[in-house]
Amino acid sequence: MSAHCQLTGAQPGFGNNVSHSHRRTSRRSDPNIQRKRYWLPSEGRHVRLAISARAIKTIDSIGVEAAVARIRARREKV
Repeated sequence: MSAHCQLTGAQPGFGNNVSHSHRRTSRRSDPNIQRKRYWLPSEGRHVRLAISARAIKTIDSIGVEAAVARIRARREKV
């Protein structure tokens, strides 16, 4: 599973670890991606989404129908 949120588009961030002696090594900070299953009443089926923890809260507030519409607007398969 790639570290990519289907709803918000969150992707890994890249940067450097900086030691006490200021040596720099590359690091990667992944978003908190969860696979979650939602019931989609309009289609009468479940959909499985790979979404971030922040996107789960967004779906709780706007509803799964609006969230799936946003995902489809980004031209991602649901």
